[in-house]
Amino acid sequence: MSKLLMTRRGLIASGSAALATSWTVPARAAGVAPTRSMRGGSNNYRPGAPIVDRIGGGGFWMSGTVRRAGDGAPLEGQRIQIWAHTTEGHERDARSHGATLTNAKGEFRLEMPQIVPAFGQAHGHLAYDSGYFKTVFLRPLMDSSRDTSLSAHFVLEPA
Repeated sequence: MSKLLMTRRGLIASGSAALATSWTVPARAAGVAPTRSMRGGSNNYRPGAPIVDRIGGGGFWMSGTVRRAGDGAPLEGQRIQIWAHTTEGHERDARSHGATLTNAKGEFRLEMPQIVPAFGQAHGHLAYDSGYFKTVFLRPLMDSSRDTSLSAHFVLEPA
Protein backbone atom coordinates (compact mmCIF):
# COMPACT_ATOMS: atom_id res chain seq x y z
CA MET A 1 0.00 0.00 0.00
CA SER A 2 1.47 3.36 -0.96
CA LYS A 3 1.34 6.33 1.29
CA LEU A 4 0.91 9.85 -0.06
CA LEU A 5 3.23 12.23 1.71
CA MET A 6 2.52 15.92 1.26
CA THR A 7 5.71 17.89 1.64
CA ARG A 8 5.89 21.64 1.74
CA ARG A 9 7.35 21.64 -1.78
CA GLY A 10 4.54 19.34 -3.01
CA LEU A 11 1.87 21.52 -1.44
CA ILE A 12 3.28 24.65 -3.07
CA ALA A 13 3.60 22.91 -6.44
CA SER A 14 0.07 21.50 -6.40
CA GLY A 15 -1.41 24.82 -5.22
CA SER A 16 0.43 26.69 -7.99
CA ALA A 17 -0.80 24.20 -10.59
CA ALA A 18 -4.39 24.55 -9.39
CA LEU A 19 -4.15 28.34 -9.43
CA ALA A 20 -2.64 28.37 -12.93
CA THR A 21 -5.39 26.05 -14.17
CA SER A 22 -8.13 28.30 -12.80
CA TRP A 23 -6.68 31.23 -14.76
CA THR A 24 -6.58 29.34 -18.03
CA VAL A 25 -9.95 27.58 -17.89
CA PRO A 26 -12.62 29.77 -19.53
CA ALA A 27 -15.33 31.06 -17.24
CA ARG A 28 -18.64 29.26 -17.58
CA ALA A 29 -21.87 31.23 -18.02
CA ALA A 30 -23.93 31.16 -14.87
CA GLY A 31 -27.14 30.81 -16.90
CA VAL A 32 -28.89 34.15 -16.42
CA ALA A 33 -32.62 33.42 -16.11
CA PRO A 34 -35.14 35.38 -18.21
CA THR A 35 -37.36 38.01 -16.64
CA ARG A 36 -40.98 36.98 -16.24
CA SER A 37 -43.82 39.42 -16.91
CA MET A 38 -45.26 41.01 -13.80
CA ARG A 39 -48.93 40.86 -12.92
CA GLY A 40 -50.60 44.12 -13.91
CA GLY A 41 -47.64 45.16 -16.04
CA SER A 42 -49.62 45.29 -19.29
CA ASN A 43 -52.41 47.52 -17.90
CA ASN A 44 -53.08 50.39 -20.34
CA TYR A 45 -50.38 49.17 -22.75
CA ARG A 46 -50.44 50.84 -26.19
CA PRO A 47 -48.80 48.80 -28.97
CA GLY A 48 -46.51 50.90 -31.12
CA ALA A 49 -46.04 53.87 -28.79
CA PRO A 50 -43.63 56.26 -30.54
CA ILE A 51 -39.93 56.54 -29.74
CA VAL A 52 -39.49 59.89 -28.01
CA ASP A 53 -36.72 62.01 -26.50
CA ARG A 54 -38.86 62.74 -23.43
CA ILE A 55 -42.42 62.23 -22.20
CA GLY A 56 -44.09 65.52 -21.26
CA GLY A 57 -42.26 68.11 -19.20
CA GLY A 58 -39.84 65.69 -17.58
CA GLY A 59 -38.28 65.84 -14.13
CA PHE A 60 -38.40 62.09 -13.39
CA TRP A 61 -36.03 59.45 -14.82
CA MET A 62 -36.95 55.90 -15.77
CA SER A 63 -33.89 53.77 -16.50
CA GLY A 64 -32.66 50.20 -16.67
CA THR A 65 -30.86 47.53 -18.62
CA VAL A 66 -31.70 44.87 -21.18
CA ARG A 67 -29.65 41.66 -21.34
CA ARG A 68 -29.89 38.31 -23.10
CA ALA A 69 -30.95 35.26 -21.10
CA GLY A 70 -28.27 32.61 -20.71
CA ASP A 71 -25.07 34.60 -21.08
CA GLY A 72 -26.30 37.98 -19.78
CA ALA A 73 -24.88 39.90 -22.76
CA PRO A 74 -26.17 43.49 -23.09
CA LEU A 75 -28.63 44.01 -25.96
CA GLU A 76 -28.28 47.16 -28.05
CA GLY A 77 -31.12 48.77 -30.01
CA GLN A 78 -33.95 47.14 -28.06
CA ARG A 79 -37.21 49.09 -27.83
CA ILE A 80 -38.58 49.69 -24.32
CA GLN A 81 -42.01 51.30 -23.93
CA ILE A 82 -42.63 53.31 -20.75
CA TRP A 83 -45.85 54.71 -19.29
CA ALA A 84 -47.22 55.73 -15.91
CA HIS A 85 -49.74 57.79 -13.97
CA THR A 86 -47.94 61.14 -13.68
CA THR A 87 -48.49 64.76 -12.70
CA GLU A 88 -49.36 65.37 -16.37
CA GLY A 89 -51.62 62.45 -17.24
CA HIS A 90 -53.06 59.04 -16.51
CA GLU A 91 -51.70 55.65 -17.61
CA ARG A 92 -54.41 55.38 -20.25
CA ASP A 93 -53.53 58.73 -21.90
CA ALA A 94 -51.50 58.53 -25.10
CA ARG A 95 -49.39 61.50 -23.91
CA SER A 96 -48.25 59.40 -20.92
CA HIS A 97 -46.65 56.77 -23.19
CA GLY A 98 -43.33 56.75 -25.01
CA ALA A 99 -40.54 54.41 -26.04
CA THR A 100 -36.76 54.53 -26.10
CA LEU A 101 -33.92 52.33 -27.40
CA THR A 102 -31.07 50.70 -25.50
CA ASN A 103 -27.48 51.82 -26.09
CA ALA A 104 -24.42 49.61 -26.77
CA LYS A 105 -24.26 48.68 -23.07
CA GLY A 106 -27.92 47.58 -23.09
CA GLU A 107 -28.92 50.61 -21.01
CA PHE A 108 -31.96 52.84 -21.47
CA ARG A 109 -32.99 56.11 -19.85
CA LEU A 110 -36.04 58.26 -20.50
CA GLU A 111 -37.17 61.45 -18.79
CA MET A 112 -40.85 61.84 -17.98
CA PRO A 113 -43.14 63.75 -15.58
CA GLN A 114 -43.12 62.81 -11.89
CA ILE A 115 -44.88 59.50 -11.24
CA VAL A 116 -47.70 59.79 -8.71
CA PRO A 117 -49.64 57.06 -6.87
CA ALA A 118 -52.41 55.24 -8.71
CA PHE A 119 -54.54 52.79 -6.74
CA GLY A 120 -52.44 53.61 -3.67
CA GLN A 121 -49.04 52.78 -5.17
CA ALA A 122 -46.57 54.91 -7.11
CA HIS A 123 -45.36 52.68 -9.95
CA GLY A 124 -44.23 52.67 -13.55
CA HIS A 125 -44.96 50.38 -16.46
CA LEU A 126 -42.37 49.14 -18.95
CA ALA A 127 -42.59 46.73 -21.84
CA TYR A 128 -40.16 45.04 -24.16
CA ASP A 129 -42.28 44.45 -27.25
CA SER A 130 -40.05 44.41 -30.33
CA GLY A 131 -40.70 40.80 -31.30
CA TYR A 132 -37.13 39.47 -31.49
CA PHE A 133 -37.46 38.19 -27.95
CA LYS A 134 -40.49 37.21 -25.84
CA THR A 135 -42.60 40.18 -24.74
CA VAL A 136 -42.11 41.17 -21.10
CA PHE A 137 -44.18 43.64 -19.07
CA LEU A 138 -42.81 45.09 -15.82
CA ARG A 139 -44.57 47.10 -13.11
CA PRO A 140 -41.92 48.25 -10.62
CA LEU A 141 -43.07 49.99 -7.44
CA MET A 142 -41.42 53.11 -6.08
CA ASP A 143 -40.14 53.10 -2.49
CA SER A 144 -41.63 56.58 -2.04
CA SER A 145 -43.87 58.78 -4.18
CA ARG A 146 -41.21 61.48 -3.67
CA ASP A 147 -38.55 59.46 -5.54
CA THR A 148 -37.41 61.14 -8.77
CA SER A 149 -36.19 57.99 -10.51
CA LEU A 150 -37.07 54.34 -10.95
CA SER A 151 -35.20 51.53 -12.63
CA ALA A 152 -36.20 48.20 -14.12
CA HIS A 153 -34.12 45.46 -15.67
CA PHE A 154 -34.99 43.01 -18.44
CA VAL A 155 -33.40 39.67 -19.24
CA LEU A 156 -34.87 38.48 -22.54
CA GLU A 157 -35.24 35.06 -24.12
CA PRO A 158 -35.74 34.42 -27.86
CA ALA A 159 -39.33 34.52 -29.12
